[in-house]
Amino acid sequence: MRQIIQNLQNGQTLLEEIPVPLVKKGQVLIQTKRSLVSLGTEKMLVEFGKGSLLTKARQQPEKVKEVLTKINQEGLLPTLEAVFNKLGEPLPLGYCNAGVVVAVGEGVTEFKIGDRVASNGPHAEYVCVPKNLTVKIPDNVTDEEAAFTVISSIGLQGIRLAEPSMGETVAVIGLGLIGLITAQLLVSNGCKVIGFDVDEQKVKLAKNRGVNAFNVSSTDPVKCVEQLTNGIGSDAVIITASSKSNEIIKQAANMSRKRGRIILVGVIGLDINRVDFYKKELTFQVSCSYGPGRYDDQYELKGIDYPLEYVRWTEKRNFETILEAISSNKLHVKDLITERKSLNDYLDIYSSLGGNSIASILEYPETSVTLNNTIELKHNVVKSQSRQSKGVVGVIGAGNFTKMTMLPVLKNTKAHLKYISSATGLTAKSLANKYKFEYVTTDYHEILKDDEVDLVMITTRHDIHAKMVVDVLNSGKHVFVEKPLAINQNQLNEVIESYKACPNSVSLNVGYNRRFSPLVKAMKSSLGKEPTAMNIIATMNAGFIPRDIWIHDLNVGGGRIIGEACHFMDLMVHLTGSHITEVNMSSLGQHVDEATDNAIITLKFKNGSQGVINYFSNGSKSYQKERVEVFHEGRVLILNNFSRLEGHGFKNKVDKKCSMDKGHRNQFQELIDSVKTNGEPLIPLSELVNVSIASFAAIESLKSHSWISVPQVIS
Repeated sequence: MRQIIQNLQNGQTLLEEIPVPLVKKGQVLIQTKRSLVSLGTEKMLVEFGKGSLLTKARQQPEKVKEVLTKINQEGLLPTLEAVFNKLGEPLPLGYCNAGVVVAVGEGVTEFKIGDRVASNGPHAEYVCVPKNLTVKIPDNVTDEEAAFTVISSIGLQGIRLAEPSMGETVAVIGLGLIGLITAQLLVSNGCKVIGFDVDEQKVKLAKNRGVNAFNVSSTDPVKCVEQLTNGIGSDAVIITASSKSNEIIKQAANMSRKRGRIILVGVIGLDINRVDFYKKELTFQVSCSYGPGRYDDQYELKGIDYPLEYVRWTEKRNFETILEAISSNKLHVKDLITERKSLNDYLDIYSSLGGNSIASILEYPETSVTLNNTIELKHNVVKSQSRQSKGVVGVIGAGNFTKMTMLPVLKNTKAHLKYISSATGLTAKSLANKYKFEYVTTDYHEILKDDEVDLVMITTRHDIHAKMVVDVLNSGKHVFVEKPLAINQNQLNEVIESYKACPNSVSLNVGYNRRFSPLVKAMKSSLGKEPTAMNIIATMNAGFIPRDIWIHDLNVGGGRIIGEACHFMDLMVHLTGSHITEVNMSSLGQHVDEATDNAIITLKFKNGSQGVINYFSNGSKSYQKERVEVFHEGRVLILNNFSRLEGHGFKNKVDKKCSMDKGHRNQFQELIDSVKTNGEPLIPLSELVNVSIASFAAIESLKSHSWISVPQVIS
């Protein structure tokens, strides 16, 4: 299928061929019939992409600060590579879609195949959309009218926040597409609407909708409102304009009555003069997209609705309201369409975004497109390389770790990259082009069916690691999974059982890369082959991650202790040469939080060693991220940020420096070498299982306020 994307690095808008997404639990797969180009949002993204690197930096000063901090910690070249990789991500364009349901995911009962629906899907021939972002289209509403559903809901949400009542005066500043729709909905609500814009065409369209509309080029908006309200001022002002100027917010305040309401839907300068708001006791609120539920994963991705009794208008119910307004002729959108183009002619729209256009409709082929979940990149295929060879790799997951860390290293290992898979196919296609994969798929089972693939590498979200590992093991292939191996004991048990049932030639590997760092190898060598008991202190200045990010969801990410602190449990197992036998964990604060990321974990080892992991998210970004101290037989080793190793008390001086190297390069090279030769796992299964169980025990310890024993499941 084809999808429109924006390349933020070079500014190109492309029609990209990607595999059709698989329908997922709680979602519906839709064949697109029409989509609406959002001239405001999409113009901003296209113009941002066309800007120089300096222009991009000026528009994102906070990102510049993050880059400078990263340079200080990791060096210039790795940081620049990360920046360009980020800019090189393909960005899907569009969010106003109308089409027909062609597949229904598990748990979806309100839709069936053949239903006409509107959604916030992008400009693509097929889109996979959560059920709470999808609504049925009434029979008397056309596909192109339905394509206005989502963008109209943005205006409707602004109105809901303004809470206008019949007879009130509402000013709408900015009569673009959202502004015109907002004004029309207000008129239908019985409000007196005064509209302002710089475009005479839009002013005329507003007048045809019963709006007192004026061109600000020849009219003073504040005086105009005063005259039309007998000096009272507007009861509410809804700003749907896009401008960097601070003049608009000043005008909105000055045209408001005392205790008036100002709602911002658009994007403007917000240098607010306190006096303008103080004397009138004005309220100001920014409207968030389509309404309650937006950016809430519980609502959007998991399909958990807000109770109607408490949240009357969610984003989905706003969608339904718009469609009902179109169906009952209270909202007219057809005359807002200024151009209709086929998908093939998309550049006719994107080459002149803005202009005199108000609403542009993309029309999709009437003939059905094959639901192909795998596509072949013929220019990348070199079949002779993979026939009868080892080290043929399939990658499941195309997120940041794959893109920024794993693939840049793998390309230098002489591995043959055959497949890459991601849920939508878009990020996978981008990486396939860059790293010369032969195939892109949205169905990872296609990788498992290919006898040529002997190593599958998994870098998806944590909750599906164990299931995918089991699937790969059952297919008889080597597997590498980024940590953690599992996020609970039941998942781990399934992995162990599957591995036991596999032939000895299959290996299971987990992404505990720290033990492969050159400086950790030097530490291990300095401590000797069979060291006696030691004390280890590892401090991880992990950095703050907002609580709504998936890693904190215990059912998805497992929390940062299970998902990330396991790295240092493995490192300590490696350095001590001994399994963990007991765990005790305490967290910052007075109340137990299983998803804590501010914790002190104390470990006891079979050989008498002790370890302390300080995992903190409340530190400064300017301080080093990771530090390891080992105290052993009158000697001390200090590892700073995997770039400096110091030894004290050693006969031979220990003082090593290097560019920060956390071991990924060595780990992946050793993995590919192993697959090509003996197939031995990089880390013994007993250690992988021991670390997993110890991470679960840390959470149990936190809840029980006690030491938890770690059973030795595999010796």
